[in-house]
Amino acid sequence: MRQLCITPVMGKRLIGKGMAQHPHVQAILDHGKLVVIAGTTNGYVAEEILSALGQAEGFTRKGFRRGVTVAPGSRLPDLELPGDVVIVDGKWQRGKTIFDVADDLRAGDVVLKGANAFDPYGQAAVQIGHPQAGTVHAALAAVYGRRARLIIPVGLEKRVTDDVVELARLINAPEAIGPRLYPIYGELFTELDAIALLTGAYAQLIAGGGIYGAEGSAWIAVTGSDEQEEAAVALVRSVRDEPPCEV
Repeated sequence: MRQLCITPVMGKRLIGKGMAQHPHVQAILDHGKLVVIAGTTNGYVAEEILSALGQAEGFTRKGFRRGVTVAPGSRLPDLELPGDVVIVDGKWQRGKTIFDVADDLRAGDVVLKGANAFDPYGQAAVQIGHPQAGTVHAALAAVYGRRARLIIPVGLEKRVTDDVVELARLINAPEAIGPRLYPIYGELFTELDAIALLTGAYAQLIAGGGIYGAEGSAWIAVTGSDEQEEAAVALVRSVRDEPPCEV
């Protein structure tokens, strides 16, 4: 068994690498539609998928986000959203968004949407600021209405201890103030899943936190064969110099 410390930005890169090799993503790239909805973690996902396709030129994570949380007192740069990443039959449709293609998504097409919370029961939720529920509403119409597949790349720092449906009931009350919370149901994909997919090792969250850049980090135990454990160590080592996420 090996123990590894992964910071949130390392986790974003790991999730990106894992999603690029995800079997449902791989299966849809030759024929079908894949939508990577803009978000900070999904910026890494889009980068890795486009790189694997040889189409990363012209893509930037700068501005590839909508709502975002920053530290108190910090200010985001004023950047224009370049669009979501929409891939149709293996070709990146530059400038398109989920709103352009949502009505055309069909059974088996894949939507990747990040989340702000996930609970021990495999449920996730997204914070909502838009009065029409933004990209979530467009994506879920395709997921629930036409059986598109929803995968939720989400970092371990987003974990919560309570049922997100109950949290949403609290947060969405008429007397509440602040963003709303929208439960979504799909396949969660965290750093643990990325490690398992890319190395075959079994990964478990065992502790968290730190200082000097390790704030919000996750301590992970990986178990498996010697080769799998070594592969997990090498994988985490490959992302340890990932710079801070500034989009």
